[in-house]
Amino acid sequence: MDQLGAMRVFLRVIQTGSFSAAAREQNSSQATVSKKIAALEERLGVKLITRTSRELSLTQAGQEYYDHCVSILQEIDEVEANVRSQVSLPKGTLRIAAPAPLARILLAPLIAEFLHEYPDIEVDMVIGERPIDLVAEGIDIAIRAKKLEDSSLIARPLFDNPLQLVASPKYLDKHGIPATPNDLKNHHCIVYTYNRSLNNWHFKENDKEVSVSVQGAFRSNSGETNLEMALAGLGITQLPIWMTEQHLETGALVQVLEGFPSDTVPINVIYPHSRHIPLKVRCFVDYVQSRLRAKYP
Repeated sequence: MDQLGAMRVFLRVIQTGSFSAAAREQNSSQATVSKKIAALEERLGVKLITRTSRELSLTQAGQEYYDHCVSILQEIDEVEANVRSQVSLPKGTLRIAAPAPLARILLAPLIAEFLHEYPDIEVDMVIGERPIDLVAEGIDIAIRAKKLEDSSLIARPLFDNPLQLVASPKYLDKHGIPATPNDLKNHHCIVYTYNRSLNNWHFKENDKEVSVSVQGAFRSNSGETNLEMALAGLGITQLPIWMTEQHLETGALVQVLEGFPSDTVPINVIYPHSRHIPLKVRCFVDYVQSRLRAKYP
């Protein structure tokens, strides 16, 4: 039995949540995958997976074996990647987790360029806001617009991600243009509810930090929805530069209070601590970081 191969199949069964999904990934059949797991269980003398008609679950022994497999296979992959990096270009599948707006607007064009430059790499995107266990789910890197909270991970800044205040010309023609941050109290403001300070927007005014309490008829936990509301003329909203730039260029939005810098929300690339960072990860992080810093100095 190819034990390492069986271990990899076991991991992908758990990570994908089904035998059929793992089989499709490997251009194999569900029966073949099932046989490999059965052979692994026979070798170990324990049951690893409990199957029902609807879901899979790990036995206690299976969970312990899974955790060790993740560590062992990652170590093997890293050693091989480190050796190959001395003589070859990066290759393999790079699994990246990112929230939908970041993935669609900011990352997709960069990933397309990256794949043209590194044709031996494939990218598997996991898109969503939910918390992710990078090691357990086989994620190489996650990209997040927030501070790192897990000390077992490494965060590397990509760029500062400045926020801008924007509104549509239609709204500004009707309600006027704010001249100072304090004027926002008299305007309809579209608030992003994931912001911990919620209705308080922060600015620098004459080298001093200024906080303004804002309000409006609409708020949401989606930056893209808030953008659409601003485009529809509902009010002033605060968004990162990469979400607003194309609309500023076309004139669909206008930046307000340019002389009063607001918050920045750093975008970080996050990956597990390791003695050997895979070449594919290093190449991707360096590539994206250089492109973003050139575009948003």
